[in-house]
Amino acid sequence: MVKKQQKSEANKPHQKIKVQKHVLSQPLSKNFRFGNDVRPRIVKSRFVKFPRYVELQRKKRILLKRLKCPPAIAQFFDPLDKDEAGKLFKILEKYTPESRKQKQQRLKKEAEEKVKGKKIKDGKKPIVLKFGLNHVTYLVEQKKAKLVLIAADIDPIETVVFLPSLCKSMDIPYAIVSSKASLGKLALKKSATCVALTEFKENASELESFCKKFKEKFQGPPLHSRKPEKGFKALTQEKKLEKILVKK
Repeated sequence: MVKKQQKSEANKPHQKIKVQKHVLSQPLSKNFRFGNDVRPRIVKSRFVKFPRYVELQRKKRILLKRLKCPPAIAQFFDPLDKDEAGKLFKILEKYTPESRKQKQQRLKKEAEEKVKGKKIKDGKKPIVLKFGLNHVTYLVEQKKAKLVLIAADIDPIETVVFLPSLCKSMDIPYAIVSSKASLGKLALKKSATCVALTEFKENASELESFCKKFKEKFQGPPLHSRKPEKGFKALTQEKKLEKILVKK
C-alpha cells in the first residue's frame, strides 16, 4: 500500500507555490488605447522574413564590400557620374534604333514608291546604336566602334571583364555606366550589357568631347585593386581602442 501511494504521488504534476506579493508591487495591466499608456517601440524588421532572393542580394552586397577586388573588377565600382551619364543618354536617345513598327512602315513606303516608278534614295544603313556583347566585341576588334558604354551591374561580371582591356588595346574610348537598364532603354530592350556607336552624326562635337573625358578618366590612370571596407562592428571596436589609447 505504501508503494502504491509513493507511485501516485510521483505521477502527480508539481504544484507551484503561490507567493503573495505586496499590494503596491503588483503588476498593473497596461491600456494601449488612445490617450493612455505609450506603446513600446518594436523594430519589426527583426520579425519579418524576407524572400530568399532578397537575402542573397544583401549577403552578396556585403561580401563584395568586405572582399579585396582585383583591379580588373575594381574599375566597375567607379562608374560615370549621374549628371554626366544623364547628359550622354540625352544625346544617345537620338541614335536609338527603329522599332519593328517603324521598320515596317519604312519598307512599305519604299515598296509603294517602287511600284509608282519613283526613284528610291540609296538604301544606306541608318547610324544607330549597336548593342549585344558579341556584336560590340566584333566592332571593337575591327576598330569600327568609336565609343563604347559598358554596364557595371552585370551578373556574372566575368562576361564583360575583358571589354575595357580590349578597348584600351584598340585605343577606343569607353565608359562604365551604373545600370544595364538605362542602356537597354536606349537599345529598346529590357537591359543591355554594352552599347557602341560607329559614327557621330548628331551632336558630333559634344560626343567627341565626351570621348576625350572618358580617355582621361578610364584609360589614363593605372588601375588599382579595391581595398575591403570594414563593417559597423569593426569600426566601433576601433573607436573604443582609440579612446582607451588616448586615456593612457
